[in-house]
Amino acid sequence: MPLASVYANDWLAIPVLLAVVVGGVYLVSVLDELFGEVVSGSRPNLGRSLRLPVRQAALLLCQSATRTEHPDRILWPVAPAAYAALAAAGMAVIPFAEGFAVADVRTGIVVFGAAEVLTFVAVYLHGWSANAPLALIGGYRSLVQGFSFMLLSMFVLIGVALPARSLSVGQIVEAQSGLWNVVRHPLGLPLFLVVGLGAALWGPLRLPDSRELAGGTVGEVSGPQRLAWEFARRAMLVSYAVMAASAFLGGYLGPWLPGPVWLLGKSVAMLAVFVALGHLVGRVRPERFMAQAWTVLLPLSFLDILIAGVEALP
Repeated sequence: MPLASVYANDWLAIPVLLAVVVGGVYLVSVLDELFGEVVSGSRPNLGRSLRLPVRQAALLLCQSATRTEHPDRILWPVAPAAYAALAAAGMAVIPFAEGFAVADVRTGIVVFGAAEVLTFVAVYLHGWSANAPLALIGGYRSLVQGFSFMLLSMFVLIGVALPARSLSVGQIVEAQSGLWNVVRHPLGLPLFLVVGLGAALWGPLRLPDSRELAGGTVGEVSGPQRLAWEFARRAMLVSYAVMAASAFLGGYLGPWLPGPVWLLGKSVAMLAVFVALGHLVGRVRPERFMAQAWTVLLPLSFLDILIAGVEALP
């Protein structure tokens, strides 16, 4: 079957993709609440954690929306939608099982990387279109933050593509039938986690929406628009979790159980890691993170791709 083809069952893959996004967003909210209770020393309440995301979403839907003076009335609501759409677009190239994907194209890694870069455009537009000073600063911060670690993602994803000799995510998964990429070059997954935290504005890298900016790009957002933005952030985290599971943990490969079950379990594990990092890793100052990204993390990504290249030699 040609890799560049759209599968005959793509009509089913699209609703499955949407279900993964919505279910993943809900799971992130539940895990976030559970980890928050554990870190604060409270006794975890699973029932409360399962109900709270629905309750919070209902409250935001009923809340009145904030309006600034002369905002961009088109781009302001479009930015969250674009952010969420980019998360879904990045996930579209990931196969949920052998031969089952929205579009497992030959250049899947390139498509994911393109969606990844455009996320920072969506974040910038979200801050710029509010026509408020602190929101605009948050938007500019997202661009600077993105420039500092986008190269990490490029080198890490090339590193997982080298053993497969393909940019298709499906081929990268199949190339891990004997050994997962996380074992082949262990630097790749930690670096990819950093990129995921930054792209989803999560935990220590929620710098464009940080408290010293009074919320940054979301400082002037409330009601349904705030709900849409929080949904988009979590959708992006889901996209990175599924890609991490596929690129480093063998994706749908595994014994006994069906492929989608394996991918689901690995993706949930990656989501738990992302959410835990958001609670356990302290927030870093923007200038310190950017300096470390250029002087420490980028050289580590060079080393990662070197290890991958040596391993891929015949």
